[in-house]
This record gives sequence, C-alpha cells and structure tokens, in this order.
Amino acid sequence: MGRSKINIALFGLGRIGLMHGKNLMRNKDFNLQYVFDLNKKLTQKVSKILKSKPINNPLEALKDSKLDAVFIASSTSTHIKLIVDSVKYKKVIFCEKPLDLNINKINDCKRKIKKLRPKIQLGFNRRYDPGHNGLKKHLLSGKIGKLEKIIITSRDPAPPSFKYLKESGGIFRDMMIHDFDLVRFYLGNDEPKHLIAAGSNISNYKFNNIKDYELASCMIKSEKGVQCIITNSRHCSFGYDQRVEIFGSNGMIISENKREKEISLHLKNSTSGKEPLMHFFIERYKEAYKKQLIDFANLVKKKIVPLAGFEEGRRALIMANAARKSINSKKFEKVVF
Repeated sequence: MGRSKINIALFGLGRIGLMHGKNLMRNKDFNLQYVFDLNKKLTQKVSKILKSKPINNPLEALKDSKLDAVFIASSTSTHIKLIVDSVKYKKVIFCEKPLDLNINKINDCKRKIKKLRPKIQLGFNRRYDPGHNGLKKHLLSGKIGKLEKIIITSRDPAPPSFKYLKESGGIFRDMMIHDFDLVRFYLGNDEPKHLIAAGSNISNYKFNNIKDYELASCMIKSEKGVQCIITNSRHCSFGYDQRVEIFGSNGMIISENKREKEISLHLKNSTSGKEPLMHFFIERYKEAYKKQLIDFANLVKKKIVPLAGFEEGRRALIMANAARKSINSKKFEKVVF
C-alpha cells in the first residue's frame, strides 16, 4: 500500500454497524469511503453522519481499485456472499460474527477462497478486551502453573427482541459463540475435545415458542483434560455480567466486571456498596473494539495475522452446533474440527 490511510467500505448500518462506523471515523488509519445497507433511507442518513458516500450495491465499492478493505457488519445471512465477492476483488476483510449459521456454507466458502489466500479478521472482540486479554498474558507467563479450569460467565441485561431471537440461530450460535471462541483463545494448542450442554426457561416461557433458551450452560473438556465451564443468561437484573476465571495448579487469575466508576460506598448499615455494572456490550467492550481495529490496520498494512480469523469463526460454530446436539442427546458430544 502506497497510501498512509486505508480506504474502507462499511456494509451494514444497524446499531453495531453504526458503532463500527464511528470507530472507523475516529481511527487515524482508516478513511471510511463507502457505506451500504439494504435500507436505502438508512444508508442516506448514516452516510451523512459518517461523512462517506452512500452506495446502492456493495459491488460499487468492491470494483473501486483504490479500496483496500471492507467491514462486514450486515445480517448474518449476507456474510458468506460478501466475503466471497470481496475476496474476488482482493479486498482485506473484517467480518462480524458469526460467519454463518450453516457450517456447510462456511466449509464451502473456505474451499472456494483458499486458493486466493484471503486476509480475513473475525469480530471476536473479547480477545481484545484488556482484562480478558490480560489473562492470556498471565497464563503464558506461567504464574498460575498448569491450566486446569476456565470458567466464563456471560449474562445480558435483557434479551433482544423476539424478532431478532427467531433469526439469531439460538443462544449457542448467537451468544455463547463468543465464549466458545474465548475458551479456544485460552486453551491455545490444546483444542476442545468433548462438550455437554444444558438449557432452561424459568422466568420467560416465550423462549419455548421459538425452541430457544434464556439460560444455557456448557462444560467442555480439552484434549489435555482442562475443564471449561460457560454459563449464559439472556437476562440479568444487575447489569451486563462479564467475568472470566482461570484456575491453575499454582493459583488463579480473574477478569472482573467493569463499572462506570470504580468506587465503593461504606456506611453504618452497609459496606462495599458499588456503582452499577456497565449497561451492555458497546460500553463494556469499548476498548476492545478500538484494539481490534488496530489489529485490522496491521493486517491490511503489514499483513500481520490477527488474533481471530476465518478459522476461529468456523471452529466456534462447530462448538455451538455440538452444544445444540448435546441438548438433544443429553450426553457429551465430540467436537470435530
């Protein structure tokens, strides 16, 4: 690349897309040139906010030889086609998770694009969170000895709309997929081997109507016997609960929840009263989103392999599918990558 700035197009302008667009605008490495959404009115509106050119078809951007990269934040069902088209036009790609809900489509895409040696980063932002990422650094330093257990808690403050839930692929593919990836991040070369999952609906029986769960848990055993426990909930009365605990032969390290103000109040009748947790993912993972853009810039400019790529997305979905299979079989399922 002869230019100092990376010319990029953004596809998908919903809540997450707009957030990414604003981050791209603020990042000195990027020039947000084009924006696209199926909703033409939204495209026009957001193009003014993001000071970029609205287009009616992604191909308008892809055919621009001066465009270096694309950022895919559109609906999941559009990801594979956009990836294949972008690779054909030799663009570097950032794609939000999941790659798709159908593993066969992902495998087919992998075969199609392999010979073109694509450069793809996937939106597993939790790898970039200073706390969660810090655990990996401590783990590699050997401070807690041999890794024995990984415990991940992830609870949303409230469920999304049922319209979204119907199309999301279920709690394992939509929500827990982040945690499956995080497990692999900590395990390193020690891949997950077997898992068993459970799901329940206790407070909101509407989830039964869409054959999904408001509560889900999963236990994973790695090839070396490390136990990984994930607990998810679509609702949490006290905020966005995001914690990771890593237990080893010589100690333990924890990535805690974040709060707007890290203060505690101590009074006569109560002690350690703390500020509420950050409300949701955009606030909680604000730094992570910035850091993953730095990683993406390094992929485009220096061809440095990102923390999460296409294969991470593929393997996380395989784990999600195994969890769903385990719900039906009520036994440990083998994870085959």
